[in-house]
Amino acid sequence: MDRKQLEAKLLELKSDYIRIQGDLDKMEAVGGQVSPIEQQLERLEGEISAINDQLASKS
Repeated sequence: MDRKQLEAKLLELKSDYIRIQGDLDKMEAVGGQVSPIEQQLERLEGEISAINDQLASKS
């Protein structure tokens, strides 16, 4: 992937992270099961970190 593609992917992942964080907050408020949502957030954190590493190596 080139730099622009990586930056676009990073924005998409960050947007997903924010949306899922909101879902987590809602589930916590109603006492729902949050572990699957937490796992999604952890996966996204890993992907965001990997993209940031790739961007750092391209600069």
